[in-house]
Amino acid sequence: MSLHTRRRRMAVQWPTLLWLTIVWVLLWGGLTPANVLAGLAIGLLVSMGLPLPPVATEGRLRPLRLAHLLAVFVKDVCVASVGVAVLAFRRRAPRSAVIRVRLRTTSDLYLTLTAELCSLVPGSLVVEAHRLTSTLYLHELDVDGERGIEHARRRVLDQEERVLRALASDAELAAAGLGGPGRTASTATSTGTSTATPPSTPSQEVTS
Repeated sequence: MSLHTRRRRMAVQWPTLLWLTIVWVLLWGGLTPANVLAGLAIGLLVSMGLPLPPVATEGRLRPLRLAHLLAVFVKDVCVASVGVAVLAFRRRAPRSAVIRVRLRTTSDLYLTLTAELCSLVPGSLVVEAHRLTSTLYLHELDVDGERGIEHARRRVLDQEERVLRALASDAELAAAGLGGPGRTASTATSTGTSTATPPSTPSQEVTS
C-alpha cells in the first residue's frame, strides 16, 4: 500500500471517528468534556486499529432534513424514556416481540445509521441485521398485538426515510421509492412493510 493510499484511508476514517464519538456520548447520556474526550480516544483507537473500507455512497447532505432527523430522534428518545419508566411501575409484565423489517435501501451506510438510531431509542433494540437482504430484526418492548407490531414496523421505516431524506442523493431516493413528488410517507411505509416477507412465506413474529 502506497503512502498516498494510507493517507487517503486515514482521511476517510474521520467521519467514522466523529460518528463513534457521537454514539459514545449518546450511550453515556451526557455531553461532558470527559465523555467527548473518551469517545474521541476510543473512536481513534477503533478507526486506526480496525480500519474499515470506504463505503461507496453518492449522498447529499441536506441541513434542514438533518435538523429534522435529529429533532425527531431527540423527541423519540424522550417519549420512549418516559414510556419505559411508566412500564417499570406497571403490575403486568409487558408483552415484547421480535419483528422483521425489510428496508428500502441497499446501502450499508444507511442501513447502519437506521439500525443505530433505532437501537438508541429506549424500548427498541436491533438484534440482527442482514446486509444482503437489507433486513433488520428488532426486539420491541410492550407490543400490543398485530397493531403494535405494524406500528413498530412503520416507526422503523419512518426512521429510515428521515435518514435517506437527510443524507441520500436524488438517485438513491428514487431507487428507494422516495423520489416522486407525490410520494407520501404512508405510501412508502406501506411498500416497505409489504416487502418485509416474501409472498410465499407467512409473516412470523416471536412474542413473549
